[in-house]
Amino acid sequence: MKYTPPVYRPPFEANSLLLQVTAGCSHNKCAFCSMYNNVPFQVEQLEQIEKDLVEARRLYPSVKRVFLVSGDPFVLKVNQLIRIAEKVNHHLPEVETIAMYASIANITSKNNEELKALRSLKINDLNIGLESGLPSVVKNLNKGFTIQQAKVQCKRLATAGFDFSLNIIIGAAGNTMWEENALASAKIINEIQPHLIFVAALHLEEDCELATRLQQGSFIENTLRENIEEEILLLQNLELDRTRFFAVHPSNAIPVDGYLPEEKGKLLEILKNGRDSIEAEWLNTRNTSLVTGGEGAILLNPKR
Repeated sequence: MKYTPPVYRPPFEANSLLLQVTAGCSHNKCAFCSMYNNVPFQVEQLEQIEKDLVEARRLYPSVKRVFLVSGDPFVLKVNQLIRIAEKVNHHLPEVETIAMYASIANITSKNNEELKALRSLKINDLNIGLESGLPSVVKNLNKGFTIQQAKVQCKRLATAGFDFSLNIIIGAAGNTMWEENALASAKIINEIQPHLIFVAALHLEEDCELATRLQQGSFIENTLRENIEEEILLLQNLELDRTRFFAVHPSNAIPVDGYLPEEKGKLLEILKNGRDSIEAEWLNTRNTSLVTGGEGAILLNPKR
């Protein structure tokens, strides 16, 4: 199967078949991310996609879930996505879900009837990088949308029958606004009611814009204690009907994973006990986010 490195997927897509339909990211301007800095955005040929599906059929007797890569495949035009979904359903008829990364701009470009048409072809579980509920943070991260636009587009997805996950970055506001960031993020999550929240702590690659700000001193990151406290405050203020709180990533000092609201108390207890078990010297550590990794994604062998 053809893959253009680097290939990323969310941790919860570990058992999905990865099918390349684009290379790179159509936005590629987020201040915290350099995942696709050296990869020009390209659309894969349908002939190659079908060739990969034929190979996948030969390799795997049953495929229940397909994750389209790379950065934001939902940017493709509706007719392109329809043709891809039809090919997936033809070659892998047992597939239940065709998932992918998506941006707010990707959703905006599609009308309500188009969204419903895509959903009818098993396209679902879109992974959306919201990052924060604070307008100033979203702007500083160069996300390319406003909080109001995010609300509108996510609600359009829900109306069209989509499940979707929101990525939230703990520490994205820096150390002076971590409380405001937690409360604002909880507020928009409560309004949107996503299927899953993917929570990861800020972790920067050295060649991204925010890393430069960090090194220059114009951005001051959270301490480990502030990261944990921000996550606790976020979780305390979530009021959700049925959402998975997924904070299992190398950037999370204390991994937690469970469903809200029923497991909220248990998750809070794990976070608080974990915080209390860490020595003060480590809790007060700052300047630890310059590590390899992107927006909570996993860099992997592209075959799985």
